[in-house]
Amino acid sequence: MTNNPQANAERGITDDLGRRVRLPKKIERAVSLAPNLTEIVFAVNGGSRLVGVTSYCNYPEEAQKIPKIGDTVNPNLEAIIALKPQVILVSTASQIESFTETLEGQNIAVFVTNPKDVEGVYKSILKIGEIFGQDERARETIDRMQRRVNEIESKTNLSKKVKVFVQISKEPLFTIGKDSFLTDLIKRAGGVSLTENVAESYPKFSKETALALLPEAIILSDSEDNQEPNEVFANSPAMRNGKVFKIDADLLSRPSPRVVDALEQIARALHPDDFQ
Repeated sequence: MTNNPQANAERGITDDLGRRVRLPKKIERAVSLAPNLTEIVFAVNGGSRLVGVTSYCNYPEEAQKIPKIGDTVNPNLEAIIALKPQVILVSTASQIESFTETLEGQNIAVFVTNPKDVEGVYKSILKIGEIFGQDERARETIDRMQRRVNEIESKTNLSKKVKVFVQISKEPLFTIGKDSFLTDLIKRAGGVSLTENVAESYPKFSKETALALLPEAIILSDSEDNQEPNEVFANSPAMRNGKVFKIDADLLSRPSPRVVDALEQIARALHPDDFQ
């Protein structure tokens, strides 16, 4: 069969940019340019049709055996084109600006997802399930996630909301803003992000501004260079009361089905008595 999605375009699916993307009825060759999308493809039973993923795509284990096409920010276009994919899955609009024209010139469809909350993750799973003809599997995945989310929220929704600062990196100091799915996650976990109204998804934060926040809990994205809170939080209630928690960086950075694992870990950290 031909890999020309224009010649075989039998359906259109709208992505998160509002673009109507033309796709063949059956996708047999796809490339994922983000770890969360790779996880979703496997969750909806489409992993066997991935012919290329990024060097960061390490989950599930089967993803590590798929040919790598560079990292998320700088994928190798020649390597992608050589794989003859029918569709490329992309996580954000900014990721495709530099190379969309090149790919579309090769008749390769580009589909963008950009979830900003848990509901957006559900939507991404539905859309990717539709792309791979796995609608039922996608709905089953979402149903399982929703049951767990509801159970977690039922334990924390009556608790006092904890004021939380999420530290993505220590130096420079990066956190989460209103467009990050983690802001929604903190809320569902029984907290309130002190930076929930800051523009962008992952803004760089000034230490002068951070000094005045006084978080009751600090969540660290667990990576080699982010093992302790920035010094501006030395006198915060979180530091005085030992309320500093590390969460796996992959869980905190990937709006995938494992977002529920991140939610549960955050909820347990903020409200341990609710999970006895």
